[in-house]
Amino acid sequence: MDRHQRRKLTFLSIGLIFMLSGIEYAVILPTIWRYLQILEAPPYFLGLGLSAFSLSALITGPIFGCWSDRSKTTKHIVLFSNLFEIAGNLMYFIGYSKWLLLFSRLVAGIGAGAGSSIFGFLTRSTRPQERAGIFAAIMAGRQVGLLIGPAFNLFLRLCDFKVGPFVVNKYTSPGLFMCLLWTLLQFVVLALHWDVPPLSSEEELTAMVELKQSAEDEAALLIQSEEILSQTYSSVNQLESSSELEQAPEPSAAQNPFKNFSASREFLREEVVVLLTAQFITLFNQTALETMVTPLTQRYFNLEELGNSLMYSLCGVEVILGFFFVRWLSRRVSDRAMLAVGLVICCTACIWCLIFLCNLRGAYAWELTAFIVGVFLQLLGLPFVAVSQVSLFSKVTAEKTQGFSQGVRRSVGGLATILGPLWAGGLTDHLYVMLGMMLALLLMITVMTALSYERLTEPRVVQSPESCDSGG
Repeated sequence: MDRHQRRKLTFLSIGLIFMLSGIEYAVILPTIWRYLQILEAPPYFLGLGLSAFSLSALITGPIFGCWSDRSKTTKHIVLFSNLFEIAGNLMYFIGYSKWLLLFSRLVAGIGAGAGSSIFGFLTRSTRPQERAGIFAAIMAGRQVGLLIGPAFNLFLRLCDFKVGPFVVNKYTSPGLFMCLLWTLLQFVVLALHWDVPPLSSEEELTAMVELKQSAEDEAALLIQSEEILSQTYSSVNQLESSSELEQAPEPSAAQNPFKNFSASREFLREEVVVLLTAQFITLFNQTALETMVTPLTQRYFNLEELGNSLMYSLCGVEVILGFFFVRWLSRRVSDRAMLAVGLVICCTACIWCLIFLCNLRGAYAWELTAFIVGVFLQLLGLPFVAVSQVSLFSKVTAEKTQGFSQGVRRSVGGLATILGPLWAGGLTDHLYVMLGMMLALLLMITVMTALSYERLTEPRVVQSPESCDSGG
């Protein structure tokens, strides 16, 4: 199997990891509240349970990222982190008490921290011009999981049997189901995931092979130049040896990716601050809206579990189509342009919701139309902002410490997913306040993006001779 095939299969395994994370969210979220009630948990345990997952992922993300930067590998990190997903979901299935249920989400969240290593690997293994498209496809995997997750709930809710002393019902079965899926994924990762060297190393290796081939041709034609040829072979073999030692431990201290690394110099630059702010605000608003939608549909449209599941499925279809549209668009439009378009759409959506959703009045058809348009616009802007800011962040931060940087980015996002539901949860009856704050945040990041627009580009693109030639 050649490197290109290995790379494709590795990306496939990464897509499956993200898809399983979406399935887990979709099968556990609808039942966890009732599950906690059965275990006699107070209402605030719902917020604790949802936040525990994000909290542990927030803490472990930079740790896993730093590990991948130092080892230059991700396979064993993914296999290790998946063990926490397996253990956490097994604890969720057992669920003897509310505290065990809470701790189960905390443990499962540790496994989610490996996402920083994965994004670091994707950054090192992709060219800048193709990166946004690959990120879009990988991130769409999670949306696919969110889309098909409710379908699994249709049969999980019918479970009613025992496995030894453990009861399998519609509340415990999601934990057992996800435990089995994460276990199966371990075998998929073992079979399909390779620590493919960075593209720069692949290109260097190709150049070596071509050099060796030309040396062999020269040997056939110029036998009398044995001394020159031997020098050529020696240099080629030396280069080959250096490529073979790529993945071996590097004893030299100069190879340490964190030598001379400064967090303040890396993350307090203008363009990085803008992108981290965009990450926070996007996820804060997204999770706040997710928290708001269910009470809103119950209040105005009397939607029950089936109606909400159908709505989430349609939303999932829109987001998936949006990610693939962004994947196509990324080959033609710059990342910063997509970020600007996404922010404008998000601002428009928030203004629409403020005007029409905060105080729904009129015929049922008009209320439903106003709600659908608001949700549609919110979801339309999401892929533009999500993909562009991840792609841009990978380009404006150092590639050698990309795992750690992605861990910091995901930790900022994790903080947003904790605060977003807390903000919205207490303001479902005060939508003007909730949406007003969300619009203010969006306007702030839009202005920041406009002011820093010239800096939101990859430095190497400006400095590269190839770029200048192609641009001319």
